[in-house]
Amino acid sequence: MLLSEGQMSDFKGAALMLDSLPRAKALLGDKGYDADWFRAALANRGITACIPSKANRKVQIPHDRTLYRQRHRVENMFGKLKDWRRIHTRYDRCAHTFMSAICIAATVIFWLDQ
Repeated sequence: MLLSEGQMSDFKGAALMLDSLPRAKALLGDKGYDADWFRAALANRGITACIPSKANRKVQIPHDRTLYRQRHRVENMFGKLKDWRRIHTRYDRCAHTFMSAICIAATVIFWLDQ
């Protein structure tokens, strides 16, 4: 996980994490990750990019719509994390304290969903 400032674009944050990505068959991302250099970097690692094209892209790049529908699970997880008031409003000043709160909340959510 990477904690970045709120104004950072998605694919710039992804560039920081690119070297630490685990081995995977595909990466599900929203339109914020639609950049040619990012798609090429994923292809070099043998990862299929399942990212819909931005509306202003001249040539639309096809993606697997069936696989992309599974992205709702990630969105649901973020929704459950934001049920925690401390995380939703970010009361913590320090990034390490905020990240610790996220880890605790994620652990409890995982434990309760079992």
